[in-house]
Order: sequence, then C-alpha cells, then structure tokens
Amino acid sequence: MNKKYFSFNIKNSLIGSISGFINGIFGSGGGTLLVPILNNILKVEEHKSHATALSIVVFLTVTSSFIYVSKGTYDLNLTFKVAIGSIIGGIIGAKILCKLTGKLLRISFGIIMIIAALRMVF
Repeated sequence: MNKKYFSFNIKNSLIGSISGFINGIFGSGGGTLLVPILNNILKVEEHKSHATALSIVVFLTVTSSFIYVSKGTYDLNLTFKVAIGSIIGGIIGAKILCKLTGKLLRISFGIIMIIAALRMVF
C-alpha cells in the first residue's frame, strides 16, 4: 500500500472535521461542502472531486447514522423505502457523471446548490 494515503495532513483532517460536523448536525451536506473544497482548495479535478466526496460521505453517513440509530432518531420503514430508490438513482447518476464534461458538471452542481439554497430560505 502507498504510504501517502495514510499520511497525516492537518489541512485534510480539518476539512474532514468540518465536513463531519456539518453532516452530523444537518444529517447531510457533507458532499455539498466537500465538492467545492476538493475543487478549489485541494485542486482535485472535477469528476474526481465528486466521486471522492461520495466516498467520504459514506464514512460521514455511517458514523452519523450509528449515533442517530442509537438515540432512536430515525424512521426505519422510511429509510428502507427511500434507500431502494437511492440505490437506483446512485447507479444512474454515477454512470451519467462519467459522461459529463467538467464544465457541465460544475454548472449543474451550481444550479442544484442554488435551488437547494432558495428552497431552504423560502
């Protein structure tokens, strides 16, 4: 195994801590924070930043979910119903991601973030 994957980096640890904190409080949001950070601060290529953010969110979600489940703050029936659609959507989205240009991916992501922000405010 390559040692660089396991080397300690304060900047990366800080980014992870902030993303984990946001994910823990809001139940999600790690990816919306991680993609711009990976692109702009760590200079990761557009496609890799989206895929990497998804991989990181797995750890954020498992950790937060464990705490939510242990506290009884979840709806198991709803979780399974939505999970089925999420798996299908994830497969389709991942296949489409590979076909989009970096610019179109960035614009699409920006539009989704603006829509999400407007819905939260109004």
